[in-house]
Amino acid sequence: MLKQLLAITAISISCVQLNAQTNLKPYTQNIEGTKLSFDMQAIPAGTFKMGSNNGKADEKPVHEVKLDAFWMGKYEVTWNIFEPFLYRDYELKASEGKIPAEVDAVTRPTKPYLDMTFGMGKENQPALAMTQYNAIQFCKWLYVRTGVFYRLPTEAEWEYACKAGTSTKYSFGENAADLKQYAWYQDNSENKTHPVGQKKPNAWGLYDMHGNVSEWTYDEYLADFYAKSDGKVAVNPVSVPSKLYPNTVRGGSYDETPENLTSTARLASDPAWKQLDPQIPKSNWWFPEAPFVGMRLVRPAKTPSKAEIDAYYNKQPIKDL
Repeated sequence: MLKQLLAITAISISCVQLNAQTNLKPYTQNIEGTKLSFDMQAIPAGTFKMGSNNGKADEKPVHEVKLDAFWMGKYEVTWNIFEPFLYRDYELKASEGKIPAEVDAVTRPTKPYLDMTFGMGKENQPALAMTQYNAIQFCKWLYVRTGVFYRLPTEAEWEYACKAGTSTKYSFGENAADLKQYAWYQDNSENKTHPVGQKKPNAWGLYDMHGNVSEWTYDEYLADFYAKSDGKVAVNPVSVPSKLYPNTVRGGSYDETPENLTSTARLASDPAWKQLDPQIPKSNWWFPEAPFVGMRLVRPAKTPSKAEIDAYYNKQPIKDL
């Protein structure tokens, strides 16, 4: 009991210190016209060492990164808030009135031919198996609903938020045996996702950064991307996607071993995630063989221009033949 109290106190102190460094504060976002909401944690501007000298080749070299402040989702996006975007009837059920025309105009995913929960459940469970394009269009739906610009994290933002001021293998230290307190992974998940927020958070109040589902970033995966910043300070770096594959996924998932759940481990998206998709061309929206991939939201402290927002949301999908 004393150890638990000390851990909770340490997290509370870290959160207090965090908010003292920035004007940003945690908040709850209500989705206008519905009873739905989600929580966002404040992440301060700062500089950190990205990558690992003890990891795989694509985690090297360790280099310095400077980031602006942002908010990040306290939890992975759950089916509770993802499904109203997917299906109009779910949105009607969740809405407190008529769906505004501008919301109705947002393009929705094609109906999947599989149960995309894969029998793992919906209530407070992480949404999964969406493509990166699908994840970005969900962010657009949120923007039209709330007037607030949400997007996917960059790789650098994700790693910075995961590390939460640490330089260890995991956000809680070096010992993989402690993962069971913070993550759902191969050893304790029973090969399925679990409701978000059941494990301990990191020092910045973010849950399930290790395990449960891997999480999309915006970046195109380049194995040698870090080499471009070797010996320099990279400011808000991002590898803007120029092709359909591969893009970078972070955090590891319920079916991964500890070495793939570190704060620095990188995973590249793969066409095999749609291998069984019978559609021609293959779906822009779903990865039927990637039930281990989900998403987490970011909101930058500095809101982009309307032109920049439109460019982010309205980029046309690249057909998957």
